Amino acid sequence: MSQSVARALSLLDRVAAGTSTLTELAEAEGVHKSTVLRVLRVLEQEGFVHRDAEHRYALGAHLFRLAQQALDAVDVRGVAAGRLRRLRDETGQTVHLAVLDGSAATYVDKLEPRDAAVRMSSRIGRSAALHCTAVGKVLLAGLSPAERADLVATLDLNPETPRTHTTAAALLADVERTASRGWAEDRAEHETFVNCVAAPVRGPDGRTVAAVSLSVPDVLLPRERVLDLVPALLSATADVSRDCGFRPLPEDPR
Repeated sequence: MSQSVARALSLLDRVAAGTSTLTELAEAEGVHKSTVLRVLRVLEQEGFVHRDAEHRYALGAHLFRLAQQALDAVDVRGVAAGRLRRLRDETGQTVHLAVLDGSAATYVDKLEPRDAAVRMSSRIGRSAALHCTAVGKVLLAGLSPAERADLVATLDLNPETPRTHTTAAALLADVERTASRGWAEDRAEHETFVNCVAAPVRGPDGRTVAAVSLSVPDVLLPRERVLDLVPALLSATADVSRDCGFRPLPEDPR
Protein backbone atom coordinates (compact mmCIF):
# COMPACT_ATOMS: atom_id res chain seq x y z
CA MET A 1 0.00 0.00 0.00
CA SER A 2 1.39 3.44 -0.92
CA GLN A 3 2.26 5.83 1.89
CA SER A 4 -0.35 8.40 0.81
CA VAL A 5 -3.17 5.82 0.71
CA ALA A 6 -2.13 4.45 4.09
CA ARG A 7 -2.06 8.00 5.48
CA ALA A 8 -5.54 8.74 4.14
CA LEU A 9 -7.00 5.56 5.65
CA SER A 10 -5.31 6.28 8.97
CA LEU A 11 -6.73 9.81 9.02
CA LEU A 12 -10.23 8.53 8.25
CA ASP A 13 -9.96 6.15 11.20
CA ARG A 14 -8.80 8.96 13.47
CA VAL A 15 -11.57 11.31 12.35
CA ALA A 16 -14.12 8.54 12.89
CA ALA A 17 -12.76 8.05 16.43
CA GLY A 18 -13.20 11.75 17.25
CA THR A 19 -9.83 13.32 16.50
CA SER A 20 -11.06 16.39 14.67
CA THR A 21 -8.60 19.29 14.33
CA LEU A 22 -5.62 19.59 12.04
CA THR A 23 -3.28 19.99 15.01
CA GLU A 24 -4.67 16.91 16.77
CA LEU A 25 -4.48 14.82 13.64
CA ALA A 26 -0.91 15.86 12.89
CA GLU A 27 0.15 15.05 16.46
CA ALA A 28 -1.59 11.68 16.31
CA GLU A 29 0.13 10.86 13.01
CA GLY A 30 3.48 12.17 14.23
CA VAL A 31 4.03 14.32 11.12
CA HIS A 32 3.96 18.02 10.19
CA LYS A 33 0.59 19.69 9.79
CA SER A 34 1.31 20.47 6.12
CA THR A 35 1.56 16.74 5.37
CA VAL A 36 -1.80 16.03 6.99
CA LEU A 37 -3.41 19.07 5.39
CA ARG A 38 -2.52 17.90 1.87
CA VAL A 39 -4.26 14.57 2.46
CA LEU A 40 -7.26 16.17 4.18
CA ARG A 41 -7.78 18.55 1.28
CA VAL A 42 -8.07 15.62 -1.14
CA LEU A 43 -10.42 13.76 1.21
CA GLU A 44 -12.53 16.89 1.59
CA GLN A 45 -12.71 17.49 -2.17
CA GLU A 46 -13.93 13.91 -2.68
CA GLY A 47 -16.50 14.15 0.11
CA PHE A 48 -14.82 11.69 2.48
CA VAL A 49 -14.43 14.30 5.21
CA HIS A 50 -16.23 17.55 6.00
CA ARG A 51 -14.76 20.64 7.69
CA ASP A 52 -17.07 22.82 9.77
CA ALA A 53 -16.90 26.54 10.52
CA GLU A 54 -14.57 25.87 13.47
CA HIS A 55 -12.18 23.95 11.20
CA ARG A 56 -13.01 20.61 12.79
CA TYR A 57 -13.17 17.55 10.58
CA ALA A 58 -15.91 14.92 10.51
CA LEU A 59 -16.70 12.03 8.18
CA GLY A 60 -18.24 13.19 4.92
CA ALA A 61 -21.44 12.25 3.12
CA HIS A 62 -19.70 10.34 0.34
CA LEU A 63 -18.20 7.95 2.86
CA PHE A 64 -21.66 7.24 4.28
CA ARG A 65 -23.02 6.57 0.79
CA LEU A 66 -20.25 4.07 0.19
CA ALA A 67 -20.91 2.46 3.56
CA GLN A 68 -24.60 2.06 2.76
CA GLN A 69 -23.78 0.53 -0.61
CA ALA A 70 -21.45 -1.91 1.14
CA LEU A 71 -24.18 -2.83 3.62
CA ASP A 72 -26.67 -3.38 0.82
CA ALA A 73 -24.20 -5.54 -1.07
CA VAL A 74 -23.54 -7.94 1.80
CA ASP A 75 -24.88 -11.38 0.92
CA VAL A 76 -25.00 -13.13 4.26
CA ARG A 77 -25.64 -16.53 2.75
CA GLY A 78 -22.70 -16.24 0.37
CA VAL A 79 -20.39 -14.84 3.02
CA ALA A 80 -21.34 -17.53 5.53
CA ALA A 81 -21.39 -20.57 3.26
CA GLY A 82 -17.83 -21.82 3.67
CA ARG A 83 -17.69 -21.29 7.43
CA LEU A 84 -21.06 -22.97 7.96
CA ARG A 85 -19.92 -26.00 5.97
CA ARG A 86 -16.99 -26.29 8.36
CA LEU A 87 -19.34 -25.99 11.33
CA ARG A 88 -21.51 -28.79 9.93
CA ASP A 89 -18.49 -31.01 9.37
CA GLU A 90 -16.99 -30.19 12.77
CA THR A 91 -20.17 -30.97 14.70
CA GLY A 92 -21.77 -33.55 12.42
CA GLN A 93 -25.12 -31.78 12.84
CA THR A 94 -27.58 -29.86 10.68
CA VAL A 95 -26.87 -26.14 10.34
CA HIS A 96 -29.50 -23.53 9.51
CA LEU A 97 -29.10 -19.87 8.52
CA ALA A 98 -32.19 -17.73 9.04
CA VAL A 99 -33.16 -14.06 8.69
CA LEU A 100 -36.00 -12.03 10.16
CA ASP A 101 -38.86 -11.77 7.68
CA GLY A 102 -41.70 -9.73 9.14
CA SER A 103 -43.12 -11.73 12.03
CA ALA A 104 -41.27 -14.97 11.25
CA ALA A 105 -37.81 -16.34 10.61
CA THR A 106 -37.06 -17.54 7.10
CA TYR A 107 -34.42 -20.18 6.40
CA VAL A 108 -32.04 -18.95 3.71
CA ASP A 109 -29.64 -21.88 3.94
CA LYS A 110 -29.54 -25.40 5.33
CA LEU A 111 -26.56 -27.74 5.50
CA GLU A 112 -27.10 -31.36 6.47
CA PRO A 113 -24.36 -33.88 7.22
CA ARG A 114 -23.63 -35.99 4.16
CA ASP A 115 -24.35 -39.20 6.07
CA ALA A 116 -27.23 -37.83 8.15
CA ALA A 117 -29.15 -40.63 9.82
CA VAL A 118 -32.10 -38.31 10.50
CA ARG A 119 -33.23 -35.56 8.12
CA MET A 120 -34.80 -32.31 9.33
CA SER A 121 -38.17 -31.35 7.86
CA SER A 122 -37.03 -27.75 7.42
CA ARG A 123 -36.07 -26.44 3.99
CA ILE A 124 -34.66 -23.29 2.43
CA GLY A 125 -37.39 -20.68 1.99
CA ARG A 126 -39.62 -22.11 4.72
CA SER A 127 -40.68 -19.85 7.58
CA ALA A 128 -40.20 -20.71 11.25
CA ALA A 129 -42.05 -19.30 14.22
CA LEU A 130 -40.14 -16.79 16.31
CA HIS A 131 -41.49 -17.88 19.69
CA CYS A 132 -40.45 -21.53 19.68
CA THR A 133 -37.21 -21.73 17.67
CA ALA A 134 -33.66 -20.89 18.64
CA VAL A 135 -33.17 -18.81 15.48
CA GLY A 136 -36.38 -16.94 16.26
CA LYS A 137 -35.21 -16.02 19.74
CA VAL A 138 -31.85 -14.82 18.40
CA LEU A 139 -33.56 -12.61 15.83
CA LEU A 140 -35.89 -11.20 18.49
CA ALA A 141 -32.91 -10.57 20.77
CA GLY A 142 -31.32 -8.53 17.99
CA LEU A 143 -34.10 -5.95 18.24
CA SER A 144 -34.29 -3.19 20.80
CA PRO A 145 -36.40 -4.05 23.90
CA ALA A 146 -39.22 -1.84 22.63
CA GLU A 147 -39.11 -3.33 19.12
CA ARG A 148 -39.12 -6.91 20.39
CA ALA A 149 -42.00 -6.21 22.80
CA ASP A 150 -44.05 -4.70 19.98
CA LEU A 151 -43.32 -7.66 17.69
CA VAL A 152 -44.01 -10.29 20.35
CA ALA A 153 -47.39 -8.63 21.01
CA THR A 154 -48.40 -9.45 17.43
CA LEU A 155 -47.37 -13.13 17.50
CA ASP A 156 -49.68 -16.11 17.82
CA LEU A 157 -47.98 -18.02 20.63
CA ASN A 158 -49.27 -21.40 19.57
CA PRO A 159 -48.15 -24.34 21.75
CA GLU A 160 -46.19 -26.53 19.34
CA THR A 161 -45.06 -28.78 22.21
CA PRO A 162 -45.63 -28.82 25.99
CA ARG A 163 -42.44 -26.75 26.36
CA THR A 164 -43.45 -23.90 24.01
CA HIS A 165 -43.73 -20.41 25.50
CA THR A 166 -47.37 -19.39 25.35
CA THR A 167 -47.18 -16.02 27.13
CA ALA A 168 -45.42 -12.85 26.04
CA ALA A 169 -43.81 -12.48 29.46
CA ALA A 170 -42.19 -15.91 29.34
CA LEU A 171 -40.97 -15.43 25.78
CA LEU A 172 -39.55 -11.97 26.46
CA ALA A 173 -37.72 -13.27 29.53
CA ASP A 174 -36.15 -16.03 27.43
CA VAL A 175 -35.20 -13.54 24.71
CA GLU A 176 -33.60 -11.28 27.32
CA ARG A 177 -31.49 -14.25 28.49
CA THR A 178 -30.55 -14.83 24.87
CA ALA A 179 -29.44 -11.22 24.44
CA SER A 180 -27.39 -11.33 27.67
CA ARG A 181 -25.50 -14.56 27.02
CA GLY A 182 -25.24 -14.28 23.24
CA TRP A 183 -27.00 -17.50 22.21
CA ALA A 184 -30.43 -19.13 22.34
CA GLU A 185 -31.82 -22.57 23.02
CA ASP A 186 -34.87 -24.36 21.67
CA ARG A 187 -35.37 -27.10 24.25
CA ALA A 188 -37.84 -29.29 22.34
CA GLU A 189 -40.13 -26.27 22.01
CA HIS A 190 -40.82 -26.61 18.30
CA GLU A 191 -40.57 -30.37 17.93
CA THR A 192 -40.57 -32.73 20.89
CA PHE A 193 -37.61 -34.73 19.60
CA VAL A 194 -35.28 -31.90 18.51
CA ASN A 195 -33.04 -29.59 20.55
CA CYS A 196 -31.40 -26.56 18.96
CA VAL A 197 -28.92 -23.85 19.82
CA ALA A 198 -28.47 -20.64 17.82
CA ALA A 199 -26.33 -17.50 17.80
CA PRO A 200 -26.39 -14.19 15.92
CA VAL A 201 -24.49 -13.00 12.88
CA ARG A 202 -23.83 -9.27 13.16
CA GLY A 203 -23.32 -6.71 10.43
CA PRO A 204 -20.95 -3.74 10.30
CA ASP A 205 -23.19 -1.64 12.56
CA GLY A 206 -23.47 -4.37 15.19
CA ARG A 207 -27.06 -5.25 14.42
CA THR A 208 -28.13 -8.86 14.06
CA VAL A 209 -28.50 -9.65 10.36
CA ALA A 210 -29.05 -13.41 10.62
CA ALA A 211 -29.08 -16.35 13.01
CA VAL A 212 -27.20 -19.65 12.76
CA SER A 213 -28.46 -22.77 14.49
CA LEU A 214 -27.46 -26.34 15.13
CA SER A 215 -30.47 -28.66 15.15
CA VAL A 216 -30.04 -32.07 16.76
CA PRO A 217 -32.60 -34.88 17.11
CA ASP A 218 -32.44 -36.40 20.59
CA VAL A 219 -31.83 -39.83 19.09
CA LEU A 220 -28.41 -38.49 18.08
CA LEU A 221 -27.45 -36.42 21.13
CA PRO A 222 -29.11 -35.64 24.47
CA ARG A 223 -29.72 -31.97 25.31
CA GLU A 224 -26.63 -31.73 27.53
CA ARG A 225 -24.36 -32.71 24.67
CA VAL A 226 -26.13 -30.29 22.34
CA LEU A 227 -25.18 -27.51 24.77
CA ASP A 228 -21.56 -28.69 24.46
CA LEU A 229 -21.74 -27.54 20.81
CA VAL A 230 -22.28 -23.89 21.78
CA PRO A 231 -18.55 -22.93 21.72
CA ALA A 232 -18.18 -24.25 18.16
CA LEU A 233 -21.33 -22.37 17.16
CA LEU A 234 -20.12 -19.11 18.69
CA SER A 235 -16.75 -19.47 16.99
CA ALA A 236 -18.47 -19.89 13.64
CA THR A 237 -20.84 -16.94 14.07
CA ALA A 238 -17.95 -14.73 15.22
CA ASP A 239 -16.07 -15.61 12.04
CA VAL A 240 -19.08 -14.95 9.82
CA SER A 241 -19.82 -11.67 11.62
CA ARG A 242 -16.23 -10.55 11.02
CA ASP A 243 -16.54 -11.46 7.34
CA CYS A 244 -19.75 -9.40 7.22
CA GLY A 245 -17.82 -6.37 8.50
CA PHE A 246 -18.54 -6.50 12.24
CA ARG A 247 -15.75 -5.33 14.52
CA PRO A 248 -16.46 -5.64 18.27
CA LEU A 249 -15.37 -2.80 20.49
CA PRO A 250 -12.20 -3.54 22.47
CA GLU A 251 -12.81 -4.59 26.04
CA ASP A 252 -12.14 -2.06 28.79
CA PRO A 253 -8.91 -3.29 30.48
CA ARG A 254 -10.00 -1.96 33.85
